[in-house]
This record gives sequence, structure tokens and C-alpha cells, in this order.
Amino acid sequence: MRQAGFAVEAQDVEQQALWALKQQAGLTPDLGSCHTGFVGEYFVKGHVPATDVLRLLSERPEARGLTVPGMPIGSPGMEMGDRRDAFDTLLVLGDGGTTVFARHG
Repeated sequence: MRQAGFAVEAQDVEQQALWALKQQAGLTPDLGSCHTGFVGEYFVKGHVPATDVLRLLSERPEARGLTVPGMPIGSPGMEMGDRRDAFDTLLVLGDGGTTVFARHG
């Protein structure tokens, strides 16, 4: 994210506080991945490409945020040589439903 021009403030948060934050943001376990961030009024969960975050901030849809469930190989931070698994970035809607925001690979 820093390489894409985002100012990043990383914090270690105790597990209880982290789960409370996720619950408050409307993140359910099925949308899970390893990293949770917030940008503007949105959450960003998992290995979401910076281009998707920039698009989210440009379009400003009525939604809770973006997620890439799991840790797909080839997603940002999960590079493994030339291997690239296809993955989707999901837009999490206000009611908790999802729709594909971007397809990768």
C-alpha cells in the first residue's frame, strides 16, 4: 500500500479488540483473511490490490468495504515466483452480502 502512495499506520491489536473492531465493521468469519485495515469509511480485509482500493475510493459505492478471502498466491504480499492463482476482490455491501468488485488472474 505504501508503494501505491497510501500512508500506512500499522498497529498490533489484542485479539479481543481486533474481533470487536471486525464485528463493528460488519466483517463476518466467511470473509476472513489475515489483515484488516480501514481507509475512509471502508474496511479492507486481506490481500486486496492497491488498484482496487484506489477504485473504491474513486467510485465511493454504498458498501462496507473490500475483501479477498483466504490468501491466494500471487495476491499482494503472497507472491511466489511466477505462480499466480486467480482470485476475486469482493465488495461487501451494507447488508453483508457480497458482489465481485474485481477479478484478478
